[in-house]
Amino acid sequence: MVTIIRNADIYAPEHLGAADVLLLGGSIAAVGKDLKADFGGALPVTELDGSGLILTPGFIDSHEHIMGGGGEGGFHTRTPEANLTDLTLNGITTVVGCIGTDGVARHMESLLAKAKGLEEEGISTYIYTGSYQVPVHTLTGSLMKDIMMLDPVIGAGEIAVSDHRSSQPSFEEFVRIAADARVGGMLSGKAGVVNVHLGDSPRMMDLILRAVHETEIPVTQFLPTHVNRNEALFRQSIQFALEGGTVDLTGNEDIDYWETICDEVRVCKGIRRLLDAGVSSDNFTISSDGQGSLPIFNAKGEYQGIGIGKASCLLKEVRECVTRENIPLEIAIKPITSNPAKILKLSSKGQIKAGMDADLCLLRREDLTLHTVIAKGRIMVREGKALVYGTFEQKQ
Repeated sequence: MVTIIRNADIYAPEHLGAADVLLLGGSIAAVGKDLKADFGGALPVTELDGSGLILTPGFIDSHEHIMGGGGEGGFHTRTPEANLTDLTLNGITTVVGCIGTDGVARHMESLLAKAKGLEEEGISTYIYTGSYQVPVHTLTGSLMKDIMMLDPVIGAGEIAVSDHRSSQPSFEEFVRIAADARVGGMLSGKAGVVNVHLGDSPRMMDLILRAVHETEIPVTQFLPTHVNRNEALFRQSIQFALEGGTVDLTGNEDIDYWETICDEVRVCKGIRRLLDAGVSSDNFTISSDGQGSLPIFNAKGEYQGIGIGKASCLLKEVRECVTRENIPLEIAIKPITSNPAKILKLSSKGQIKAGMDADLCLLRREDLTLHTVIAKGRIMVREGKALVYGTFEQKQ
C-alpha cells in the first residue's frame, strides 16, 4: 500500500509549508518536495492532491468512553458504544478508552474487547485500567500487572476525586495508585499515567497536589481531566501546569448551552488563558469525553438530566482556538496531536515525519473542516465521507 500526498500545507504540528508526504504501508516514509515512488508497476501508487488543503497528524482522543458510560439516572441512561465512524469522521485515528462512573456493569474485559474491535476495524486503540472506583477494578487483579502485561493498557483511570460519585479515596490510597502505575509504566516502557477525573468539589486538585509536593512521584505522572469544568478549578489547573504538569481540557460541542447554566470555561478561552499565563504549549491536551454521560445535578447532588459527550468536539475546539482567540494553528492542534502523544508515550504518534505512523488528516483551509482521514496508511474518509465502516454500521 503506497500513497503520496502532493503539495499539502503541512502542520507537523510545526508549520513546514507545502510539501509531499510518502506513505509506505502503515508508516510515513518521507516528507519533502517532489517525492518519487516508482516500483516498476509492482506496487500500485495512490496519489492524493493536497493543493489548497492543510495536512495535520491524525487526532488523538486521550479520554473516550468507547464502550459507553453513564447510568447516573438509572439503567436507561447508559450511553451507547462508539462506532468506528464516530471517530474517523471526526479525524480521530488514535483513541484511549476508559470506564467512568459505572465500574460494575462496565468492566475491563469489555473495555479491552471493544478496543481490540476498533483496532481490527482500522484505528489505533489504548485503554486505561480502572474506573471511578477505588480500589481499582483491574483485569488481572493488579494495577501494575495490567499495565505491564496487557499491551493496550498505558495507565490507570479515570480515577475520580473531588466528586460525589467517587469512592472518596484517602491520600494513602491515591498515592498507592500513582506509585503502582508509575512503576508498572517504568518496567514496561509505557507512560503509567493516572488519568484523574476532577469533579466540582471545592477540594479540587488537593490529592494530586499533595502527591506531587509530599512524595517522590513527579508531576508528569498525573493527567487531570475536566479541568475546565468550573472557574475555580481551572484557575488551580493553571498553577499545576506552571509547575510542569499537563492538564486535560474537556471539549464540549454544546458549550453555548452549558455556559448559560454553569461557569464551565470554554476550551479556546482556557487555552488562551494558559498561554497568557506562561504555560508551555506542550502542557495541555484536549479530549472529548466522547460517549460519556454529561449528567446535571442540583446543589444537593440530585440528578436533574443528562447529555452525552461527542467526539466531534475536538476539531471544533481547534477551530475555535484559531477563529475566536487567534491562536496559531500550529499551537491549536498540539493538544490533540503531539501533546497527548508525549504524555502518553505514544512514540510513533502525533507528528508528521519519517518513521511515524501514517495517521493523517487533511483539512479544508477556508473553514478547517475535515476532508480526508488516513489511519495506519489506509484512507478511512475522503471528501468528508466515510470509505470504511465499522462491522455493524450501515453504509451511507
